Amino acid sequence: MRTGVTIIGIGEDGLDGLSPRARAVIDTAEVLVGGERHLEKVSGGDVERVTWGKGFDDGVRAIRENEGKRIVVLASGDPMYFGVGATLARRFGLEGFDVIPAPGAFSLAAARMGWSLPDVDCLTVHGRPLETVNLYTRPGARLLILSWDGTTPAKLAQMLADKGFGESILTALGHMGGSNESRVSATAAEWPSEPVADLNTVAVECVAGPEAVYWPRVPGLPEDAFEHDGNITKREVRAATLARLAPLPGQTLWDVGAGSGAVAIEWLRAEPSAKAVAMEHKTDRAQVIARNAAVLGVPSLKVIEGAAPGAFVQLDGTPDAIFVGGGVSVPGMLNACWDALSGSGRLVANAVTLEAQQAVTSFRETHGGDLTRLDVSRAEPVGDLNALNPFKGVLQLAAVKS
Repeated sequence: MRTGVTIIGIGEDGLDGLSPRARAVIDTAEVLVGGERHLEKVSGGDVERVTWGKGFDDGVRAIRENEGKRIVVLASGDPMYFGVGATLARRFGLEGFDVIPAPGAFSLAAARMGWSLPDVDCLTVHGRPLETVNLYTRPGARLLILSWDGTTPAKLAQMLADKGFGESILTALGHMGGSNESRVSATAAEWPSEPVADLNTVAVECVAGPEAVYWPRVPGLPEDAFEHDGNITKREVRAATLARLAPLPGQTLWDVGAGSGAVAIEWLRAEPSAKAVAMEHKTDRAQVIARNAAVLGVPSLKVIEGAAPGAFVQLDGTPDAIFVGGGVSVPGMLNACWDALSGSGRLVANAVTLEAQQAVTSFRETHGGDLTRLDVSRAEPVGDLNALNPFKGVLQLAAVKS
């Protein structure tokens, strides 16, 4: 059991902003662990100081090697909100840890902007792709974003302007709570190119121009929301497919024969805490999937270039849901997907060709599940009039493993 480890959130005001309890813990610490910026705020004392090192390795090692000593981990603001506290909890568990939070960047930024925090989308691009913001960009949205460095606001402003949100108001709040606190505000279209303070949080009030591009998170986006070569599940069928896949927080989807990646992308858009892997054996399509994921705000989508089921060996873990859009008729495909699923996983396969429809029918005879016929027709001009133009029918298999 690990004893005497306290994670303390510390702000730009250093020790002056801490509670008497937090200061007393620091004063009696035998080992201090944290980033250089945080360690510099605690001067003097006969105490061992350890910085995190690459990937937190040095700091984690110091915690393990000093078990039983009074260890204090210094973190930014609230250690459990995009902070090191959550990382340590995953590695060690909370047994033997005590957490003393301070006001985090989101709370401070909301106070500076006069915004109600529950009505704001709080996200981070610190160590994460900037395109993550695309998922949250919509008219009237208020965003608070933890930056990677001083160049982030300018890059963010350019991205917003490119999407037709040039009139959005950005405010970069630097070193909040400290003596060097700064504030820079401008529209995305007029944002200065010079970097701001490296330690900054960006507040964004999204204003959509007449050419702005944004999409709802409800599954069933139009085909032209994606780059594709025609190999894409039609929006009506895709909406029905996502309903049967049932995205849930923290769960993982494998999208087999992903084509444009539309199903996996909409899975992630519906539930941002979920995970997804898109498998596609054609190089050009795999590249398209990655581009679509970035544009639509889910750059975390993992793209595997390879053919299923052989590509399964490249993956760790067990998926909670598998969608088979391409390769349904490949011998053994559906059974391999079924075997790969978790104990209560969902399998959905869309069959268009006769061979694929025979495969889902045979699978259902052995493993059960539902078969649903999906027929979609859209009105199109015929001379001066209009007529319904039918797409190829889809026989959809939906099965739950038990």
